[in-house]
Amino acid sequence: MTDTTATAKKGGVRVRVQRFGTFLSGMVMPNIGAFIAWGLITAFFIETGWTPVPQLGGFGEDADGNAYVGLVGPMITYMLPLLLAYTGGKMVYDVRGGVVGVIATMGVIVGSDVPMFIGAMIMGPLGAWIMKQVDSIWDGKIKAGFEMLVNNFSAGILGGLLALGGFFGIAPLVTGLSSALEAGVGWLVNLHLLPLASILVEPGKVLFLNNAINHGVFTPLGVEQVTEQGKSILFLIEANPGPGVGILLAFMFFGVGMSKASAPGAAIIQFFGGIHEIYFPYVLMKPMIIIAAIAGGMTGVAINAAFQTGLRAPASPGSIIAVLIQTAPDSYVGVILSVIGAAAVSFVISAIILRASRKRDLENENAGDLSDAIAKTEANKGKKSSVLGTMGTETDAAEQTEGATTTVTGPISNIVFACDAGMGSSAMGASVLRNKLKKAGITDVKVTNQAIANLTGDADLIVTQHELTERAQQKSPNSIHVSVDNFMNSPKYDEVVQRVTESNETEGENE
Repeated sequence: MTDTTATAKKGGVRVRVQRFGTFLSGMVMPNIGAFIAWGLITAFFIETGWTPVPQLGGFGEDADGNAYVGLVGPMITYMLPLLLAYTGGKMVYDVRGGVVGVIATMGVIVGSDVPMFIGAMIMGPLGAWIMKQVDSIWDGKIKAGFEMLVNNFSAGILGGLLALGGFFGIAPLVTGLSSALEAGVGWLVNLHLLPLASILVEPGKVLFLNNAINHGVFTPLGVEQVTEQGKSILFLIEANPGPGVGILLAFMFFGVGMSKASAPGAAIIQFFGGIHEIYFPYVLMKPMIIIAAIAGGMTGVAINAAFQTGLRAPASPGSIIAVLIQTAPDSYVGVILSVIGAAAVSFVISAIILRASRKRDLENENAGDLSDAIAKTEANKGKKSSVLGTMGTETDAAEQTEGATTTVTGPISNIVFACDAGMGSSAMGASVLRNKLKKAGITDVKVTNQAIANLTGDADLIVTQHELTERAQQKSPNSIHVSVDNFMNSPKYDEVVQRVTESNETEGENE
C-alpha cells in the first residue's frame, strides 16, 4: 500500500494541463443537471420537439399578438451562463467571488446576441479574482463596525464596473471568439475532417482530461449549436461509449490475468453507467491500445457526421442510456450505428494487438499485473514516472515515490475517494470500500468522494487513481495516499480495511 506524506514534486506539463482542465470542467460539472433539464425541455416543448407547447417552447403568439417567451430561451441566455459564472467565481473566492462573477457576467450576456458560455467561464473567475485582490488592499485595515459597509459597497461598485467592462469590452471579443470557434467546427464538418479530433480527444481522455475536453470545450460550443440547429454532434465526440466498451470486450476475450477477469464488470459499468475512466488503466497496461481508441472514436464521429446526427444536450455521464435520452428525434439511427461502429472498430484493433502479444503474455506470470504495466507504460513514455511508480505494487513507499516518507498516523476516521470531477468513478470506489468496511464490522469511518480540486487537507486517507495521485498529494500533503489502478475492484481495498482496523485498535490500546 502506498502510504506517503510526500512533498510531491511540482507536476510537469501534464499535471498543469490537468489542473487547468479540471478548473474548466469544475465550472460545468456541478451544473450538468441544469444543462440536462434545459435539454429535456428543449426536446419536448420547442416547435420541432416531441410535444410542442408554445408557452414553454417559446414560439407562436397569444391571443393579443404577444410572442411567447417560453423557458428555452431565457434558460440558455441567462440561467446557464450565470450558473457557470457563479460556480467559477465561487471556486476562486467563495460565495463573495461567485456573486461578483455573476454581476460581471451580466455585462457580457446583455452585450452579445449569442449565448455567453465562454464569456461566463471568463468573467466569473476573473471577477472573483479581481474582488479577491481588491479585498486584500484593505484587509485588516477597516475600523470595527464598518466591515459590512465596506464589503457590500466594494462588491457592488466593483461588480458594476466589471459589468460595464464586460458589456463594452469583453462581450465583443468573446462574440468574435465564439464565431471563430463555431466557424472552425463548421469548416471541419464541411471538409469531413471532424473525425480527426479523436486523435487528440482519445489520448487526452486516458490522461484524465476527459471532463475538461467534454465539459470545458465541447459543451459550451455544443449548446450554441443547439440554439441554431436543434442538436449538436459535438456532444458525441467524447461521450460516445463505443470505443471504451470495444476495448473492454477485447480484454474480456483475449486478455490475460486480472485484466481478463475484471473486463466484463468494467464493460457493464462503462457502457451503462457511463464511467469512462474505468477503461483507462487497460490502455495504460498496453499503450498500443490507444490506437484502437483513436480509430474507434474516429469511426463514431465519421458515422455521426455522415448521418448528420446530434444530441439536444450533453450526455453526462457518457452512458448509452444518457446518450439515447438526449438524442434528437431524427438522429437515433445514426447515433446507434456510431456506437456500434466505434465499438466494433476498437474491438477488432484491440483484439489484434492483444492476440499478437498473447503468447508472450501467457508465458509472463506477471502479465496483466500492474507492475508489468508500469514498465511498459514508462518505456512508452521514454522516462521514469514518479506517478506511475505508485501503481499496484506492495513495495515500501519510500522505494516507490522519490522523496517520500512513511508516516504512522492515528486512527483513520475520514477516507476520501478523489477523482477529477468527484463524481462517477470516485463515487463507485467509495461505495465499494464502504461495503467492505461494513462487512468487517467497521461503522465509525466516514467514506466520501469529491473532486481533487476540493480537497481540504483534513482527510486521513485519500484514494486516487495512479495518474491523479501527484495532484492529490499537492492538495493534501499530510494525508495517507493510496494509488489504485481501478476503482471497481482494487486489491488495495482489503489492505485499506486492514490498515483502518489496525490503526483503530492501536488507538484503543493507547487509551
